Amino acid sequence: MTHEPHKDYAGAKLGMWLFLFTEILLFGGLFILYAVYLARYPQDFSNGGHQLNVVLGGTNTFLLVTSSLFAAMALTAIQQDKPQLTLKLIGGTIFCAAGFMVIKFIEWSAKFHHGIFPGSEHIIKGPPGESVFFSLYFLSTGIHGLHVLIGATLLAVVAYRVKKRTITGTDFVMLENSVLYWHLVDLVWIFIFPLYYLML
Repeated sequence: MTHEPHKDYAGAKLGMWLFLFTEILLFGGLFILYAVYLARYPQDFSNGGHQLNVVLGGTNTFLLVTSSLFAAMALTAIQQDKPQLTLKLIGGTIFCAAGFMVIKFIEWSAKFHHGIFPGSEHIIKGPPGESVFFSLYFLSTGIHGLHVLIGATLLAVVAYRVKKRTITGTDFVMLENSVLYWHLVDLVWIFIFPLYYLML
C-alpha cells in the first residue's frame, strides 16, 4: 500500500503570507515616495494626473475587481470539487488580466507617442514635479503590470493542474495561494487608480 507524501499546507500558506508582506513593503515604499513628493509638488502632481485617461483607468479597475471576483469564485468551486466550473472561472480571471494589459499598453503607447515618459524632452523642459509624477507613474504601473503578468501565468499553471486533477477539492492550496496573490494585485491597483488618475 502506497502513501502520499506529507504536504505542509500550513507552511505553504504561511510562506505565501510572508511573501505577500514583502510585496506590500515594495508597493508601500512607492506610495510613501508618492506622498512625500505630492506634499512638495501638489500642483504639478494635479497637472500630471489630469493628463491620464480616467476612462481607461476606470475600465482597468473594473476588470481587476471582476477578475478578483472570478478568482474567489474559482476557489469556492474547487472546494466544492467542481473542476470544470473552476477552469471557466480561472479562464475569466486570465481574460480580465489580458484585457487589463491591453488597455495598459494602449495607455503607455499614447503617452510615449506624445513624448510623455521619463527622460523625454517634454518632461525635462516641464515642471520638476510633473517629471517626478510621471516617473513614479511609470514605475508603479510598470511594476504592477509585471505582477499582473506573473499572476496570470501562475493561474494558467493552476488551471493546467486542475485539468490534470492534481489540484482537487481536497488538495487546493496552490490555487488558494494564487488567489491570495491575485487579490494583492487587485488591491495595489485600487490604491494606484485614485492616487494617479483622480488627482484634483
